[in-house]
Amino acid sequence: MRNNIVSFSICRLPLHERRFVSRFLSDDLYDPPFSPSPKPLKANKKKTHSENGAPKQNGAPKFPLKSNLPFDFRYSYSETQPSVEPISFRESPKFSPFGPGRLDRTWTGVSAPVRSEPDWKRVEEEQNRVLGAPLSEDEVAELVERYRHSDCVRQINLGKGGVTHNMLDDIHNHWKKAEAVRIKCLGVPTLDMDNVCFHLENKSYGKVIYRNINILLLYRGRNYDPKNRPVIPLMLWKPYAPIYPRLVKNVIEGLTYEETKEIRNNGLNSDPLIKLTRNGVYVNVVERVREAFKTREVVRLDCTHVGTSDCKKIGVKLRDLVPCVPILFKDEQIILWRGNFNEEQPSDSQCQQGEKALIHN
Repeated sequence: MRNNIVSFSICRLPLHERRFVSRFLSDDLYDPPFSPSPKPLKANKKKTHSENGAPKQNGAPKFPLKSNLPFDFRYSYSETQPSVEPISFRESPKFSPFGPGRLDRTWTGVSAPVRSEPDWKRVEEEQNRVLGAPLSEDEVAELVERYRHSDCVRQINLGKGGVTHNMLDDIHNHWKKAEAVRIKCLGVPTLDMDNVCFHLENKSYGKVIYRNINILLLYRGRNYDPKNRPVIPLMLWKPYAPIYPRLVKNVIEGLTYEETKEIRNNGLNSDPLIKLTRNGVYVNVVERVREAFKTREVVRLDCTHVGTSDCKKIGVKLRDLVPCVPILFKDEQIILWRGNFNEEQPSDSQCQQGEKALIHN
């Protein structure tokens, strides 16, 4: 019945339209007209992988990843001190931030150490080979003019985490299409820019060719090949910071309880030396604190809205860089004591007298 109705309706069409419609009609009663023919299934192509676990052609990497980088993997390289061991952990060390079974290294709660001691001489030779011959002044000026401006697309923001592990992967991603990358540093790491430059060059094997306050340009090298970039496993989440020994003691070493209390009260009642802002640029803070300690015994830093965590990080860095003794963190105020460091260090005149005595002898 259905075929009769369809054939009757087709007969009423013009000849050229009948020929076109007849191509899509089927003899099956249950096959509707104009139904698309099923597409043939494509055979699944096997994804190939390289020896180090990286995909060759847009494929998923093979786990566990094997990295030839000769240093221990940490969340932050510039803001942690490997010499200071934690006293406890906020999460079990068995939970690796790289994910279960994704890395051939064991997570210790702080880092993922290398399995074998690397050959540092060979590592240095490879780094020098990638960097190639030093850049001339004209080449440096050309790169600086191209990448130093604020509207540069190849930019990475470095925050309070410092030189993090995943930042290394971002640097190599920019180096695929650019010879250099602009790094803008903000927050606590700007207290020690030398430390930031050291870890950038040491971990990425690049070269800092420009440095202006908190702006850096990291050059990839003449012989850099994006296809032979190192394998950098990514951290899937930020690990919890471990628990370290207490920074400020109740009684300062070398002083009594009453003297410690008096110094803290004097610091709280004194005028602030500097008012720090959140994620600011602290490049000149160390020098200003050193100059203040020439005439003061106690210095107060106003860190309103900076955050308690950043205040403690600032105090730790100033303790090592100035040097000084942080004696109080209260209401986002940092109280620093000069300590006995200046008394132990000889003055310039004493050094000159000692040199003259050695010459005469």
